[in-house]
Amino acid sequence: MLYRSLIFVPGNSKRYVEKAKALKADIICFDLEDSVPLNEKDAARKIIADAITHRTQYNSNFYVRINSLESDLASLDLAEVIKNGIDGVVVPKVNDESQMKDLDYQVSILEDNQEMINESIKLIPSIESARGVVNAYSIARSSQRINAMVFGIFDFLYDMHLDYIENDNSDEYVYARAKVPVDARAAGVESFDGIWQKVDDIEGLTRDAMVAKRLGYSGKSIIHPSHIDPVHMVFVPTKSQIKWATMVVEALQVAMERGEGQGAVKLEGKMIDAVHYKQAKAILDSINDPK
Repeated sequence: MLYRSLIFVPGNSKRYVEKAKALKADIICFDLEDSVPLNEKDAARKIIADAITHRTQYNSNFYVRINSLESDLASLDLAEVIKNGIDGVVVPKVNDESQMKDLDYQVSILEDNQEMINESIKLIPSIESARGVVNAYSIARSSQRINAMVFGIFDFLYDMHLDYIENDNSDEYVYARAKVPVDARAAGVESFDGIWQKVDDIEGLTRDAMVAKRLGYSGKSIIHPSHIDPVHMVFVPTKSQIKWATMVVEALQVAMERGEGQGAVKLEGKMIDAVHYKQAKAILDSINDPK
């Protein structure tokens, strides 16, 4: 899969959840946290759980952002949404690796209860505090389920008692913003930059996404459908990604077309299989259809 865009969709809105079926973001993340008032959490869980039963109508990867692990709500969220059809969970305000290890254990139990494939649910921790930034590398390595991290800029600034200043060289958070993708890459996972708040400022969004790409982010988290295409136009596959994808497709295409794609082959000293083939195809397809 690609990691250019992760869009947050309020989980308490049936209309938005329904409209998300047509979105072309790489990950659609239905939100149970910030965008949902406390008195609507339960209704939002039911709306999202119902959407999971119609998973085949959604084209993108299907994730859910639960409430903070330090709240009393996270376990309720997980019990409702961990079922066949969901691809992963975004975890807000992660401060250290122990939180992710505990979560991994909880999810494993729920997978067993639902008779799901072990470790089929992926996890994306969101780094939103000074502790989280300091521990980002160990967080990224804390579970085999983790496939990416998110940098949550506004909660990080709040934690640091700083104001947000909108420019390309914001000294207030440049270290933290630059550290997260480095730690993610060192741990072998992807990374999403923080959101761009001004919905109608596409030029500002594009500049901000270009800064994120130069810092090493794989993509950007977003809050409005109009931001998907501009972000995708910035986060196009690199030459090295295209080269890798081409080699993977060439190595596995015949086997996949014959329905023999469950095995693995060695490519440049590393084993590749059907999962890598799917990711490689997504990269090459994005060149022909960058949106």
